[in-house]
Amino acid sequence: MWPFSSPPKIPVLRLSGPIGMASPLRPSMSLATLAGPIERAFNYSKLPAVAVVINSPGGSPTQSNLIFKRLRQLSEEKKKKVYVFCEDVAASGGYFLAVAGDEIYADDSSIVGSIGVIAASFGFVEALNKLGIERRVYTAGENKSILDPFKPAQEVDIERLKSIQLDIHEVFKGVVRSRRGDKLKGPESELFSGAFWVAGKAQELGLIDGITDVRTKMRELFGDKVVLHNIKLQSGGLLSRLRRPSLQASALDDAASGGLRLEFAEDLVSTVEKRMLWQRYGL
Repeated sequence: MWPFSSPPKIPVLRLSGPIGMASPLRPSMSLATLAGPIERAFNYSKLPAVAVVINSPGGSPTQSNLIFKRLRQLSEEKKKKVYVFCEDVAASGGYFLAVAGDEIYADDSSIVGSIGVIAASFGFVEALNKLGIERRVYTAGENKSILDPFKPAQEVDIERLKSIQLDIHEVFKGVVRSRRGDKLKGPESELFSGAFWVAGKAQELGLIDGITDVRTKMRELFGDKVVLHNIKLQSGGLLSRLRRPSLQASALDDAASGGLRLEFAEDLVSTVEKRMLWQRYGL
């Protein structure tokens, strides 16, 4: 039973979408956009708890690590426990964020895991040949143009990329080991293979602590009258800027010069990349 007249209030941070993949129309989920909301969440209530809801297929390993570190730093400074709740997916960088939680929960059908590193691209060498197009690249530094999609893949370049991926993977694995510790069950060859699982199997492997949702868990901990307060995230995409009257005139000028058309094209490419991230997990 809550001992005070006013109901307990729990701040809820909702971290949704790919990590570190910005576009003109959609700001990215990065430390730059989340630092303020994270700070507000830890300062919002005197209760020793912050709830974080994650729905992300991953993205930038660097931004994942930076956001993770900020959550842990403030948890320790403010002496507040972090409860993480996975929704549709908390995979790859999304799971990196999840391990910032002192306790991690998920829905029965949530997808969790994918502790690995991936890089993907296309090769257009044959397309250029068929179109009769000659690729001209000039560099200072023999490795400046490695992995150019318009050049044949070189084994030495692939090995260099794989070496970098292994280093990043070790960072990811180290963070999971340090945060989950003895809770982890099963061989590391399976846990850290890049595979992903639904919540029940993820719980068996020790990747999460239980199956529930944010409202149910917070009511269990703080009573039926607990109030969940969503911390507003920053928005700064092109569409939000167009809604500001002071910028409408300049936005129209940009449209006339083709600026907006370029931004829409860039956003289309970014949207395809994000869609591919989600589809990796069948979503």
